[in-house]
Amino acid sequence: MSNPIVHSSGPVTLVGGGQATSQDLAEALTIAPQLVAVDGGLQLVEAAGLLPEAVIGDMDSAPPEALARIPTERQHRVSEQQTIDFDKALRHVSAPVVLGVGFCGGRIDHQLAAFHTLLVHADRPCILLADKEIILLSPPGITLGTSAGDIVSLFPLQPVRGRSLGLEWPIDGLVFDPASFVGTSNRALGPVTLSMETAGMLLILPRRHLAQVADVLVSGAPRWPSAR
Repeated sequence: MSNPIVHSSGPVTLVGGGQATSQDLAEALTIAPQLVAVDGGLQLVEAAGLLPEAVIGDMDSAPPEALARIPTERQHRVSEQQTIDFDKALRHVSAPVVLGVGFCGGRIDHQLAAFHTLLVHADRPCILLADKEIILLSPPGITLGTSAGDIVSLFPLQPVRGRSLGLEWPIDGLVFDPASFVGTSNRALGPVTLSMETAGMLLILPRRHLAQVADVLVSGAPRWPSAR
């Protein structure tokens, strides 16, 4: 496990350089007020008139004039090119949950790489904000305060088995695999409980559940162990 650059007892907001609005950032900060810019995400942070606690990345897309306004002790350059900036930041942030703004939408390759990062760092709970949804790696167990008719999509990044209560189409006994079987567009009958045998299942929910899911993760939902 990498030594943390940012260590927080509360939720942290990471801001990337992808598609995001000031409203996205404001919503995340109401839940996770500790702010970290990820390379080019510094532009949105500066546009909002905010000073991040840290800027993390290889600094190839953060404007030099913006970096010049950040105290040098808050700049953390991670120069290796084997991972994306989101990975560089997430592995250096220790927090009960991270909210990721600016990592969905725009370039599909960037978005896919962000999903890969969620799996690689399964032990670090992180919720990505998309336009209308939130996306996270399902923890070993979670109960959601969903309402009847809410879309609950499950997409495996590797073979995964699990169990469910409260889904229109239960997942018990099914073997999910990105090459053969996925579980998108399931629906809640009310509150939903999910459990997964292994890490690897993306959970996609309506964005209005952001605060609730963040609170569940902070309040003690089980976490995957570190693979490193």
